[in-house]
Amino acid sequence: MKSIYKTSGTCSTYITVDVDNGILKDVSFQGGCNGNLKGICELVKGMPVGEVISKLEGISCGGRPTSCPDQLCQALRQAK
Repeated sequence: MKSIYKTSGTCSTYITVDVDNGILKDVSFQGGCNGNLKGICELVKGMPVGEVISKLEGISCGGRPTSCPDQLCQALRQAK
């Protein structure tokens, strides 16, 4: 199921995730650090949602309490 998540507290503005049977099939970010986010997207494609959340949740960025990877976890929780 494809869903769009509006981020909060990050340079990226939206995250689009496609989850099928608990597996992250596709993910893309709008805005943010283009190269880093493309890399993260490629690394997490095909992973179980729970594994992505356990690895990336709680990561901060530049003194902010959240980050694009952390916001991806929020998007995946919403998509469940």
